[in-house]
Amino acid sequence: MIDALREDLATAFRVAAAMDLNEGICNHFSVTVPGSEERYLINPYGIHWSEMQPGDLLLIDGDGRVLEGDGEVEATARYIHVAAHRANPRHAAVLHTHMPHCTALTMVEGGKLEMAHQTACRFSGRIVYVTEFGGLALDEDEGEAIAGSARHDSGADIFFLAHHGVTVCGASVAEAFDDLYYLERAARQQVLAMSTGLELKLMPNDMVEHTARQMRQVMQVQADEHFRVLKRMHPPSGAA
Repeated sequence: MIDALREDLATAFRVAAAMDLNEGICNHFSVTVPGSEERYLINPYGIHWSEMQPGDLLLIDGDGRVLEGDGEVEATARYIHVAAHRANPRHAAVLHTHMPHCTALTMVEGGKLEMAHQTACRFSGRIVYVTEFGGLALDEDEGEAIAGSARHDSGADIFFLAHHGVTVCGASVAEAFDDLYYLERAARQQVLAMSTGLELKLMPNDMVEHTARQMRQVMQVQADEHFRVLKRMHPPSGAA
């Protein structure tokens, strides 16, 4: 099981880098390792996402201590991810990025993902906007402030962090990554539309919810299939 999780998480890093969703050697992804003990896989600080291999990932406990692997966990990663996993056990995978178009929406007054395109509809009712910025998450208080939003809204999977970036959570690496990909696509479509200077044409609420229901019926299957293709396109180094 843990070997499969390592492969999935490492693939997510390499694909994210190929799609320009990363920022230098910063940002972080994590996944829960099933079992009676609290354990997570997470990226070590100092490895570029494009070169991430399954064996590079660190196995940590709930206090952020490294149990297996070489390297250290960035402080902000430790505080954001452990708190996020604990806040909602449904969120086995927690992906945090500063991907450009989503982050742009956190930088403008009243910025949010508008229901103006069908891609955005998959996120209807699943987004929380954290409107206060508390600086870098260098202690447990800031991590808990972010995770508190997840506890208050158990149906939320997407967190827009003011002046910061986004955190996308899901039941598996495949599902979380599928949301991450489509979230950035939806934000890019919106930013492009807004750049025309014309007013966005929002969809009626009933159509938004109808489209969202249609999407949710197939999201897990499509996420698994999408990620299977991505794994084939971005194999680990040395793979045949």
